[in-house]
Amino acid sequence: MSHDPLDTVIGVSESTHRDPQTASKHAAAGAKAEQAGDRPAAVIEYRKAVAADPFSADALFKLAYSLDLLGEEDEALACYERAVEQPPANVNALINLAVVYEDRGDYLRAERCLRQVLETNPNHPRALLYMKDVQASRDMVIEEEPDRDHFKRKALMDTPVTDFELSVRARTCLKKMSIRTLGDLLKITEAELMSYKNFGESSLVEIKKMLTARGLRLGQGMEDAHRAARKALADQFKGSTKEGVLNKPVGELQMSVRARKALQLLNIATLGDLASHTEAELMGVKNFGATSLKEVRERLAEHGLALRTLEA
Repeated sequence: MSHDPLDTVIGVSESTHRDPQTASKHAAAGAKAEQAGDRPAAVIEYRKAVAADPFSADALFKLAYSLDLLGEEDEALACYERAVEQPPANVNALINLAVVYEDRGDYLRAERCLRQVLETNPNHPRALLYMKDVQASRDMVIEEEPDRDHFKRKALMDTPVTDFELSVRARTCLKKMSIRTLGDLLKITEAELMSYKNFGESSLVEIKKMLTARGLRLGQGMEDAHRAARKALADQFKGSTKEGVLNKPVGELQMSVRARKALQLLNIATLGDLASHTEAELMGVKNFGATSLKEVRERLAEHGLALRTLEA
């Protein structure tokens, strides 16, 4: 019966024999096979590297990542978990492990991994982006309830905004914007409301207070679409040279002050985040016009990306 080198990883102790030199040799061979596009061969070499040194965080991460790309999620998960146990925890391993946990619906563990990254690097763009997704996914779990509660929530979304205690001015503005139900309101962003003529700060505060009392917030209905679009892009570029492009901060782009301010209002931090938005969402921001839209399109195109379309 053949022996899988990875078996030595499970249940290893500090007394386990380590051979860093042999591990380094096999890791280098794995990287070479990876560069040649032979990922299965790379996995074999990385397994040998881990067998030689079960505590090598680098070898564990490389093996986990390669297995992840081959769809061997269970084995990849075990390796990621072992990799982050070695101090200091590999940041990329923590983030990738968080993604695997999120895919499995284990939002608590996913959030824990991301918080570990943000404790040492509060502005880490990928960790911030994934944390937003994980928290949104966790919050939406409440919607996966029995049919009775599902219909109850649907009825709430269909409630006319005129049924809520809002000022005449707020009601009039919402009516002119064709916002007739609570569900319609949740699809609108704060920026879009503020861009409407005669819609002031007092009306915004009034509406946000009403939503908060019900555990809701503006733009909540759009977050699902953004999250799905970001995940689709991540899956599309996974394993390619463009994978890192999605995590590039928008602050590094040469954009006008007006365009940058609009992206800040929408909490857009990375190119992947930007590509998950539609033209209509950007145009809903006050003072964001055709010139700024053209600028955004050009910057995305330079990186092989485009704004999300409603069909997507």
